[in-house]
Amino acid sequence: MSDVKIKIIDRDQVSHEVDAPTDMNMNLMEVVRSYELAPEGTIGICGGMAMCASCQCYVLSDHVLPEKSDDEEAMLSEAFNVNANSRLGCQIHITPALDGLKVELAPEEL
Repeated sequence: MSDVKIKIIDRDQVSHEVDAPTDMNMNLMEVVRSYELAPEGTIGICGGMAMCASCQCYVLSDHVLPEKSDDEEAMLSEAFNVNANSRLGCQIHITPALDGLKVELAPEEL
């Protein structure tokens, strides 16, 4: 089993360094949920289908991520609090290249 370290700043501005497995086909949204870094029912509402933007995060490190899919671009174009570094956590799959990734969860859409 191979884990990477990821730093996640939650919606209360608390920083968490977590271990994320690279061998379980997880995405960032699932890591946030597994560590309970957002209240139940406020992240990953659509189940990771890029249809709700509840897992939007801001990528703070300069990791090279895969290009946004058309679905991710479309969802972010309709979301609130979108910045140039916004991504959907459900679309960021955990790989060894993400070791040291730093993200901040976007504010919950009201």
